[in-house]
Amino acid sequence: METIIISLGGSLIVPEELDINFLKDFKTLILAHVALGKKFVIITGGGTINRKYNQAAKKLGDPSDEDLDWIGIAALKLNGELVRVMFGKYAHEKIILDLTKKFSSKKPIIIGGAHKPKSSTDFDAVLAARTLGSKKVINLSNIDYVYDSDPRTNPNAKKIDKISWKEYRAIIPTEWTSKLSTPFDPVASKVAEEEGMEVVIMNGKLIDNLAKCLNGEPFLGTIIS
Repeated sequence: METIIISLGGSLIVPEELDINFLKDFKTLILAHVALGKKFVIITGGGTINRKYNQAAKKLGDPSDEDLDWIGIAALKLNGELVRVMFGKYAHEKIILDLTKKFSSKKPIIIGGAHKPKSSTDFDAVLAARTLGSKKVINLSNIDYVYDSDPRTNPNAKKIDKISWKEYRAIIPTEWTSKLSTPFDPVASKVAEEEGMEVVIMNGKLIDNLAKCLNGEPFLGTIIS
């Protein structure tokens, strides 16, 4: 039975407020593929909840980077619990926090989390794929493609449909920090390259486009391999 690893960005779950309509559409699509015999591991991000609580912590005290990471872990677990409950009887009854250890479930959907600071949702998704022996991760966020430079500051930035890990890692920072904003983080990228994984970067908000990806049809997004 095929198991698909999805990193579900917090920017989709909680862009500013909880996006109920997106979550309903995402649920419908995933359950349609469950009905076809597929299994999913979905790792959730923290989104606005994480950002707001981090900002509050800085105003109220003098938190270390590790303190802020623990807040982020709590935020993504909260989002994970929501997604787990959303899928009801189809989801494993507990979030799997340590994705480095072998895990399984009779249920077709497993929600993954994080168990220690200094890592990202991207890295957690790669850990889940490595543990399960999967060679593909679908990374859903609010960006359409990887670009050759930051499109927010360079209006001439060019979108990339397909790129090698060597080429991709050359255009992103070499180190990961909790404040880093990049399509797929450097540490996760290094492990994915070592494991021979393919990572799809796409805008999860476009549900019809995600459906094409899951169906093996041409889709809008970037493939890193």
